[in-house]
Amino acid sequence: QVQLVESGGGLAQPGGSLRLSCTSYKFTLENYMIGWFRQAPGKEREGVSCISSSDSLTNFADSVNDRFIISRDNAKNAVYLQINNLKYEDTAIYFCATACRSDLVGSWGQGTQVTVSS
Repeated sequence: QVQLVESGGGLAQPGGSLRLSCTSYKFTLENYMIGWFRQAPGKEREGVSCISSSDSLTNFADSVNDRFIISRDNAKNAVYLQINNLKYEDTAIYFCATACRSDLVGSWGQGTQVTVSS
């Protein structure tokens, strides 16, 4: 089981930006597809973006197109989710996983909380 650690969340204002990080202390992430997911209060977990092991990119939700940018830094063994022009509805716990579909994820990490508030 690949264990991932999410970080970078916090409190931000609408229109602001955050960069979330997904890292692993044991596994080399460039060998894996990495998906970012989020779960808002009272809602189902949803996939927002995914990067394959060959670096093809997918954004799943129309609401995040042009605002969410997924990228890798193999030297830092990290996958990032840049969130621009934050909206209130981006408030959620964000998770990363070695899958692009939530039903293929065996276990979830702690996630990182993003709160958008003025």
